[in-house]
Amino acid sequence: MNPPKLIRIAHSPDPDDAFMFYGLSSGGVRHDGYQFEHILDDIQTLNDRAMRGVYEVSAVSIHAYPYVADRYALMTCGSSMGDGYGPMIVTTKPTTLEQLRGKTIAVPGKMTTAYLALQLCLGKDAFTPKVVMFDEIPHEVKAGKVDAGLLIHEGQITYQREGLHLVVDLGVWWQEQTGLPLPLGGNVVRRDLGEATCREVTRLIQQSIRYSLDHRAEAVKHALKYGRGLDLALADRFVGMYVNDWTVDYGPRGREAVQTLLARGAAAGLVPQIGPIEFVG
Repeated sequence: MNPPKLIRIAHSPDPDDAFMFYGLSSGGVRHDGYQFEHILDDIQTLNDRAMRGVYEVSAVSIHAYPYVADRYALMTCGSSMGDGYGPMIVTTKPTTLEQLRGKTIAVPGKMTTAYLALQLCLGKDAFTPKVVMFDEIPHEVKAGKVDAGLLIHEGQITYQREGLHLVVDLGVWWQEQTGLPLPLGGNVVRRDLGEATCREVTRLIQQSIRYSLDHRAEAVKHALKYGRGLDLALADRFVGMYVNDWTVDYGPRGREAVQTLLARGAAAGLVPQIGPIEFVG
């Protein structure tokens, strides 16, 4: 008997990713022939490592995909989609978008989709970015070290209790501009595994997502271990925002959203041009 094939799955230590992969990590989904190892790191680090092809499967920002498309294919499953909500710009006092021009804004990484959306919204050279670890951004804003902060992950639902004010929700802004959801992150699989393995691994991850959705209570309880400052109710709300039908499959509208975001990014000189995207699965 051949030994199981090792597949390292790199993803963020966040409730939505923990929820998504619960089916695999809990043993709820059989994966005969494969051994899955979960690697946890922040999204900026994952983007950087994907550019070097380090892991067989990785979560990446959609912003980063044009830079890794030669090594990785985008899976049909695993998307984090902001459907009328998304990354948020916050300040310590009520502020307009125009008032942020020329200011310093804390961002969670220059390859994050949040940063790409901010550049599309405010303008490429309209502000000075300061890269800060995503969970430290609210503290940087409150301490006055930056003029505003760009929030991702659970900061999007906890900023008000930090006494911060919303300037713009980039998911709302994007939907107003395009009528589409904002595709923030996705899962990619390394092309050198071969087409058959890429499809099978994608199928297993899709099964894991479905299993987690079908066993929501236990999967949310597992995900809560990774919810910084979240109680069970907030963890469930956050998971519901980013693990849903979009995560099971992009569908035609989700695929259009990815293509539109990257096309607009390329037109603005923010990402390399990328042709039609093939989705594995």
